[in-house]
Amino acid sequence: MSDDTKKPLTFGRRGLLQGLGASATALALPTLWLPRSAYAQTSGRNSVQHLIYIRLSGGFRFTTAFNADSAEEFNPFGRSSQRASGTEWGVGKLLERASWLEEEEGAARADLGMQPVSAFSNEICVLPCVDHEPFSARADGNHGTGLERFLTGFVGGTTSFFTFINYGLRERVAQETAAGRTVLPAFSLGEAGMALGAGAYAGYRPPVLDGSGFERFSFDPDSGVPEWARTLAGKMDSRMRDRLHLRLRNNVEVYQQSREATRSYGKIFRDPLLRIGPYSQDAADGITNQELVTMLGDTPTGRQAALALRLFHFGCPAVFLNQGFYDFHSDEEEGLSGEIDQANRLLSGLRAALKRMKDPTGLSYWDKTLVVVGSEFGRTTGGKRFNSAKGSDHNSDLATRWMSMPMMGGVISEAGKGGRLLGHTRGSDLKAEGKVYSYRAVMKTMLDLLGADHSGIFPADNPIEDLFT
Repeated sequence: MSDDTKKPLTFGRRGLLQGLGASATALALPTLWLPRSAYAQTSGRNSVQHLIYIRLSGGFRFTTAFNADSAEEFNPFGRSSQRASGTEWGVGKLLERASWLEEEEGAARADLGMQPVSAFSNEICVLPCVDHEPFSARADGNHGTGLERFLTGFVGGTTSFFTFINYGLRERVAQETAAGRTVLPAFSLGEAGMALGAGAYAGYRPPVLDGSGFERFSFDPDSGVPEWARTLAGKMDSRMRDRLHLRLRNNVEVYQQSREATRSYGKIFRDPLLRIGPYSQDAADGITNQELVTMLGDTPTGRQAALALRLFHFGCPAVFLNQGFYDFHSDEEEGLSGEIDQANRLLSGLRAALKRMKDPTGLSYWDKTLVVVGSEFGRTTGGKRFNSAKGSDHNSDLATRWMSMPMMGGVISEAGKGGRLLGHTRGSDLKAEGKVYSYRAVMKTMLDLLGADHSGIFPADNPIEDLFT
């Protein structure tokens, strides 16, 4: 029988009703949605416990230090002839500066493991082309908007990067609290702009510490209150909570937890280990506070860096700090070398200290800490070694656009990226000849390495897997 003689397919009344009934039944059945992680991750996720994020304040001329294999108009100070073996990135001659290794005090620092940055350049990975907006037509050379991008990822951003860190680690903190352990949140040392947060993120803004110690927390407010009074207050809170409907108890419980956390934080803040000073002999993790100050310097920035390492002892996941001031519209030819000398000391001191410090399991702090350096933009001179005032400026060109960001730590060495260059710029004009990354991608990478939940954060930007491939 041919197909033409087949009986055409028709629906009888009963068949039609049966079909409609089956369809209606299918539509009525509930749809089961199973939650799962759908955000991009790197191979190094959760490999870092601590982050030190340093901003070179005011806009830094990256080509003089971390992308120095460039024309003289971008790097008038020259290239280092002392870069460590196996280094791909352009080590500036300025990174050889190490006045802090001179004379008797310098010898003591060398004994503690400090070296010029150029001597360990093969432990540093550099991303030469980090941009605010890789698809934009021009660089953002504005101090205000450039800094907003650095702190939040966007112009007018309402949530800072360190708020995202605390938010992303909220479940881990809850687990520690449930186990009876108090851990400190991420801290911003002196930079209020790194502590913005709105909406769901508002409760996760990092504390901002103006200074380099917790001397103001030396008084224990509970010491003047008798035990019976503290017990009475706690019972009153509990009775108030118990009288409320289950759905209305959250605010009281949050208050109770916040008060207890404040009391627990106070005990930590009063710990002598957080009294950073040149004569402090307090020791932990295999190093004394005096040694830390000897290495990092008895300056506001040096003491902040030492405090950052001590905060890690109490579970703090990340610390942000500013270093120097590099807005050299004039006198850069003379002033930059001295400012970088102090940045070199900071990097060298952190490296040496992290390698000496051990956690209770015997693991080196270097193995579980990531150090990242950035700024709000690069600097330019419009085709000359310096501008007319022997300084540099910032506008919309490539020299302003590219932030050549260095990273170091055990995770970098373990991934085989020490000394590597992720991306490339043409030396004559800084045209990108390799990968270009956004600031947000760098931030998301740091979140990922810390093991923080970054779902929904910077959804158009992925963490940088190139660090591990």
